[in-house]
Amino acid sequence: MRLTLLGTGTSFGVPQIGCHCRTCTSTDPKDRRGRTAALLADGERRILIDTPPELRLQLVGAGIDRLDAVLFTHAHADHVHGIDDLRAFTVKQQAPLEAYGSRETLAELGAKFPYIFDLESKAPVGTSKPELVARPFTPGVPVRIAGFDVEPLAFPHGRQQVLGFRIGRVAYVTDVKEIPEEARQRLRGLDVLVLSALLSRPHPLHLSIPEAVAAAQAIGARRTYFTHLTHETPHAELAASLPAGIAPAYDGLFIDVDES
Repeated sequence: MRLTLLGTGTSFGVPQIGCHCRTCTSTDPKDRRGRTAALLADGERRILIDTPPELRLQLVGAGIDRLDAVLFTHAHADHVHGIDDLRAFTVKQQAPLEAYGSRETLAELGAKFPYIFDLESKAPVGTSKPELVARPFTPGVPVRIAGFDVEPLAFPHGRQQVLGFRIGRVAYVTDVKEIPEEARQRLRGLDVLVLSALLSRPHPLHLSIPEAVAAAQAIGARRTYFTHLTHETPHAELAASLPAGIAPAYDGLFIDVDES
């Protein structure tokens, strides 16, 4: 099984518009961070996590030509506003994609993008549109999706709840402020944890980098990668500051996991 981190940046992306800081002007390709998304693949089975604004470029760069399903962590713009790019898959596959998320997230997406979720609404002849079928998750209840056992877990993100996902020995958890004890117990025995880590200082909605380090060490995955990174810290500098077993992710990073 392979997890590819398509984008690893925060909502501004890196480089940030109008910024001339050392990270935004860096020549290190690992300092270019698109908005956050990931792809899980095992043979021909593929699940996408989130649809950020750069989705088309991310999927073209990764050579992805088909999908089985998409999972949504939550409905913030930096995680969903590339949703129309799913049209390439539903048109090519001549079938809707299943879209999984919390009931709240799917309801918000349906309100923002009614043309995508209303399968009775047909595109005019000679045109096309993406088509998604909403499949609500219940946090803590595993679901079999495209041959993967996906366990959705709930996390606080300010006043909002977001979903993270455990899939076998991999977990993907972004845009969280803390790791509740119940979720931490469900994350035991991981090979790979992908966890958001925003700034060196506290933030009201996100784990800071020191908080993410403490959370990662409490979970105890064999390998942890930080995502949803800002322009505050260049990749190489952040990598040098982190404990063994924890590393900053970067766009295009792929992580192979032996599920045996």
